[in-house]
Formats: sequence, C-alpha cells, structure tokens
Amino acid sequence: MNGTDTDTGTDTGTENSTTPSVIVVGSGPTGLLLAGDLATAGVPVTLLEKRPHKISNLSRAFGVHARTLEQLDARGLADPLLATGDTITGLRLFRRLSLDLGMLPSRFPFLLITPQYEVERLLERRAREAGVEFAYESEVVGLRQDEDGVDLDVRGPDGEVTAHRAAYVVGADGHHSAVRQAIGLPFPGVSVIKSLLLADVRLAQRPEGVLTVNGAGDAFAMIASFGDGWYRVMGWNSRNEAADDAPLDLDEIKEVTRRALGTDYGMHDARWLSRFHSDERQAPEYRVGRVFLAGDAAHIHSPAGGQGMNTGLQDAANLGWKLAAAVQGWAPAGLLDTYQAERHPVGKAVLRSSGGLVRLARAKSPALRAVRTLVSALVNVARPAQRKALAQISGLGYKYPAPHGSHRLTGTRVPDVALKTGRLYEALRGGRFVLITPEGYDERGAREDRLAVEHWAGDRRTTVLVRPDGYAAWAADTAEPAAIEAALAAHLG
Repeated sequence: MNGTDTDTGTDTGTENSTTPSVIVVGSGPTGLLLAGDLATAGVPVTLLEKRPHKISNLSRAFGVHARTLEQLDARGLADPLLATGDTITGLRLFRRLSLDLGMLPSRFPFLLITPQYEVERLLERRAREAGVEFAYESEVVGLRQDEDGVDLDVRGPDGEVTAHRAAYVVGADGHHSAVRQAIGLPFPGVSVIKSLLLADVRLAQRPEGVLTVNGAGDAFAMIASFGDGWYRVMGWNSRNEAADDAPLDLDEIKEVTRRALGTDYGMHDARWLSRFHSDERQAPEYRVGRVFLAGDAAHIHSPAGGQGMNTGLQDAANLGWKLAAAVQGWAPAGLLDTYQAERHPVGKAVLRSSGGLVRLARAKSPALRAVRTLVSALVNVARPAQRKALAQISGLGYKYPAPHGSHRLTGTRVPDVALKTGRLYEALRGGRFVLITPEGYDERGAREDRLAVEHWAGDRRTTVLVRPDGYAAWAADTAEPAAIEAALAAHLG
C-alpha cells in the first residue's frame, strides 16, 4: 500500500467507544506529545509501551531548544518545564566558535537544560488528563493493514498475544522500532561515534556554568547540571572506542573528563554509567499506508547540537493535528502525505548538521582542522552566518514547502505575535487553526470547532491562517472576505 490518502481517512471503528482511532507505539517524549494532542482533539487513542511503567531518571536527552519550547507553550507546558531546569544563552564549540542564543527571535532566546524525564512527566500527565489509554508491557509482534485500518498483534505482560485494530498506527518506538520493521522499511546509515560514555554523577566542585563542554586532542567531554545536585557527563575517547557492552567504570569517565576539561570536578557517586554508539540513520519513508513513523523510529542523529529529542517532538506536533483531521473527516485530500513532505527534509537536515559538528569536533587532519577554524571564524564575525546556524540548531529556521505563487509567509513558522486578546501561542492552546486578520472580519458557524479568529494588536494589514502547529497555512496582504473564505474552505473544508 502506498502513502497516498485518496479519501478522508475517517475512522471506521468509532462506533465502539473502546476502539481507538489511533494507536501510538512508544511512550517516549514523541509518543507522549502525539498521543496527548490526539486525545485533546477528541480522538480515541491508545499508547502501547514495551517497558513497564516507569519514567526513568536515566534518560539521555537534556536540552530543550527554542522551537520545542514554543510548541510546549502552545500546550500550556513551557512555563512548568522552565521551572525544572536552568537556561543558557550561549554555546561554545571547538573552543573558538561561540553562538549567542540571545539573538533568537523567540520568547525563549536560550537553551533549557533539563533532563528528558521532566519533559516526559509533563507530557504524560497531559496525556492522561486528556484520556489517553496506556498499555505497558505491550510489545508489537505483528502488523497488517488494509484500506480501512491497521491490525496489530501485541504480546501483553502475561505473554498472550492479542489483536488490536485502529484506523492509524504511529511508530514512535525508537531506534529499534518494531513498527518500522513490521512495515519493511530499511534504516540506512552509519555509526559516527563508536563509543560514547554517559554518566549521572555528583561533583565535589561545581562548574562555573550550567553547561561545560570542550575537546582536547582525542578526548571530548560535556557536563550539564540538572539543577538538583546531579550532573550528566558525556564524553568520548577516540583512542578507546569499545563495544557497547564493554565494562565501564567511573575511573574511565574521570580520565576522559580530565583530558578534555582539565579536571573531573571531583565526580563521585555515579547513579548510572552507560556506553553506547551514535548512529546517523533515516527511514526513506515516514508513511506506509496507514502507518507512520516519528522520532527515533524515523531518524537518529549524533548528539551534537542536542537536536534528537527536539526533532522528534516537532514530528509529533506536525503529525497530530493532521491525523485528528483525518479521523474526524475534514482533512483535505493529500493532507497526510504532507507529513513526509515536510518532516523528512528536516530530519535529513538535522542528520547533516549534527554529523558535521561531530566530524569537525573530531578533526584530526590539518586540512579538516583548518576548515573548522575557518567555519568558527566565519560564524563568529558574520551575523548572517550566526543567525543561520542558530536558526537550524534551535529549530526556528525550518520552512515547509509551499505551493507555487504562495504568499512569502506560507510554510514559515509564525512567531508569538501580539493579538487583541493576548499572544498567538496562547490562542493555539485550543488545538485549532488561528486566523489572524485586521479588524473587520469575523467567522462563525460550522468551523468553530477547528478555527479561532483573532485580530492583530496593532494596525498590521496582513491576514494569516496559522496551523495548529504554528506554521502559516496561507497568508495574504489584505482581508478580502472572498479570498479568506476560499483559503478556509481549502484548509478546513
């Protein structure tokens, strides 16, 4: 079955209130955000997770970028998350390259340092409150699909295999995705770092900043504060790239840290030690029929730039409202196909940028080190180059494809503009499209369940139709009612 949606994709199973319209596989940040969005929109959704129910305090990610914070703000979650960590306004790479996050055109001109488990706690609470049905110790062992839905074979905690059916299935089940394997998609790519070291430790001496990072010779190390007395340490030693299951002790972490940072800050009491390899991989398709992939199931990157979890959350924000529209029967033809068209290029760009940072950081040859010096100098002195680098790392700069002849704003991220009633991202908390117009236009009637009409706080004359994920679906330089109505009909039915 190909990925073209030739009908609205209306859920055929909603006659039974216990039948989910969507099954999400994987309860990491991507799956939790997606399931929560669907349930908030009124879509019956079940979330399957292979592991027992426990939010681990040993998760790998710890940086939340500006665009992700904007998406969380549109769900009322940004401010609670900010309270769990610390922010930094500058990043320093390769000793010479400095990025000023204060330049970001966002309400969040910084990087939030907070452990992934804090993100998961907020997203899980929201999902539960919205009515998501959770099923833990539930492993997908088979998948079949037809024109009307998807059947999953799921092994439960008692070892029994039962059948589950839904209109759509989303695999957000990580690097070794059972869903991706079941639909026969390859996961091509390479290993970029063969042995990354991770540890959560306490320190006798506190580093000066929230994030400390440096490389020296063959060693690299980074220390991030979780704000609760624990620190995440990440490092690698290119002269000792052992297998993932090779023994690891705190002394090895200390040695790499001392070589890269000049001190190990008296680290002690490690609660977690792990060795793993870092791959760059991407599925060629994010959709096969009624089955979708998101997050690490669709793409994995090196940890450089801290973009992995953030990219997955952006996948979920893009896909959720589209699936809700399909289930509820008002999705325009081809809407579900735009997930691939919009998110696959972003995943590819993140692979390219994060991989480039790793290769420059590990540069050994004089030629590559010269390139690193040149890149650092260019970004440091040229504001356009710095803005471009910041836009990509933060996620603010990605633009989605727009039809030929569209207004220049179509497909771009809409910033948190001021409205008569408040901020745009507050208006987006209803999970609806937001039409921003000058005074004088109003919309009532059949679309109220999926459209909010707002007016600019100032005298701006542009009209913008903002999608639930904060991107411009359509824009015009006037508020001509016929043009607005045509746009609404095309995007909302």
